Amino acid sequence: MDAAPAAAAAPTFWVDPQSAAARQAAQWRRAGRVADARFVDRIAGRPQASWLNDDGAGPIVRAHVDAAAKARRTAVLVAYFVPHRDCGAYSSGGARDAAHYRRWIDGFAAGLGTRGAYVILEPDAVAQLVAGCPRANAAERYGLLAYAIQRLKRQPHTKVYVDAGNASWIPDERRLVAPLRRAGIARADGFALNVSNYQTNKVSSDYGHRLAKELGGGKHFVIDSSRNGNGPFRGAQSWCNPPGRALGTPPTGRTGDPALDAYLWIKRPGESDGTCRGGPQAGRWWPEYALGLAKRARG
Repeated sequence: MDAAPAAAAAPTFWVDPQSAAARQAAQWRRAGRVADARFVDRIAGRPQASWLNDDGAGPIVRAHVDAAAKARRTAVLVAYFVPHRDCGAYSSGGARDAAHYRRWIDGFAAGLGTRGAYVILEPDAVAQLVAGCPRANAAERYGLLAYAIQRLKRQPHTKVYVDAGNASWIPDERRLVAPLRRAGIARADGFALNVSNYQTNKVSSDYGHRLAKELGGGKHFVIDSSRNGNGPFRGAQSWCNPPGRALGTPPTGRTGDPALDAYLWIKRPGESDGTCRGGPQAGRWWPEYALGLAKRARG
């Protein structure tokens, strides 16, 4: 009787030595804030996703996957350029039109070469259509997501996870099934949950298993655990720079769950959710918020 095939080794994810957290820790050491620098090292020393959200993604992708390969690690990348991104809210922007987006994805995919990576595809894009996004043409967006999946999956060793929101946004996971299918999830490796949010691993994992079952079984998922150490904030604008949050489970491909491929830090801890609660623009580094996340972390 033939032996069963060996399970694939869990990936080790790449740490960007030039991250904002790394630069902040170095700056605070020079200024004598050694204790604070050590806290921010909890962010700087761990893998985080790199967000590609502007023109010219290809060369940046290539630089990241080359650096990861040199370190014998796997890069985690976020493709975030769909037209009418964020429905005009704090992270608005994206491609001018469908043709612009397809060219952008082509460049992104070319940048991957044969290195491969974990690619998180278009945070919020599907869930926003389900929740209501009048600015976006639903048929066009689903078509662009399907195009992105098939184009990215032509690159060897690339895993693609379509974003599927979070458990508090679309509580009935069945509402996501048809949209994800229209978005081409059949060709993707799975879906991503809790990106830039604060739901616990348990809540997200349970939701992920239910969604995978509704999709017919077989699809895997990843969870953003970057800032969920204290769970969600109970109050207004719970998604936007909430107080009292903490770093969550460090990134790892060893989850103990065959369907859960990884805990990832997709949202880079310390980068603002937007200009709420005194924060800078979305995606900008906010040192004191980062320090709070790190100080409250349990490990």
